[in-house]
Amino acid sequence: MDRSFVFPPASSGQAWRILVVDDDPVVREIVRIRLERAGCEVWTADSGQLALEVVDRRGLPHLAIVDIMMPEMNGFELCARLQAWSDLPVILLTAVNDEQTVVRGIRFFAEDYVTKPFRGAELTARVERVLRRIGDFAYVLCLLYTSPSPRDLSTSRMPSSA
Repeated sequence: MDRSFVFPPASSGQAWRILVVDDDPVVREIVRIRLERAGCEVWTADSGQLALEVVDRRGLPHLAIVDIMMPEMNGFELCARLQAWSDLPVILLTAVNDEQTVVRGIRFFAEDYVTKPFRGAELTARVERVLRRIGDFAYVLCLLYTSPSPRDLSTSRMPSSA
């Protein structure tokens, strides 16, 4: 088991929690296995809606890896809903590689953008970089009194301008 790349959050002594959201079961499994081998705790969801339910049930992960092209709720919409009440770091992992979408993804939603097909070691290194950058601090920025819960976000609509 290769645990050399990821360090656990110092204050908790537990593994980094990573949510992988992709409608392709093969991609989810590849990413899950790779990150678990690196010592992470990995949660998976096959849709944006299920991802919101996982967050509602288990709390925020340290990082989300999100596909853009998913039915019903695309990855940008999921990111907007999560980021409406948190500062959850996101890596977009997607087959969409046109410049306009990449720029939009990085500018508004993600810490990083990886295109499919992807190399496992590269994705792992990008995850490590984001986790190292967020460090051991509370990155969640909930707005007091006005912050909706994930349950509220799962039924709201993303503004068309986002």
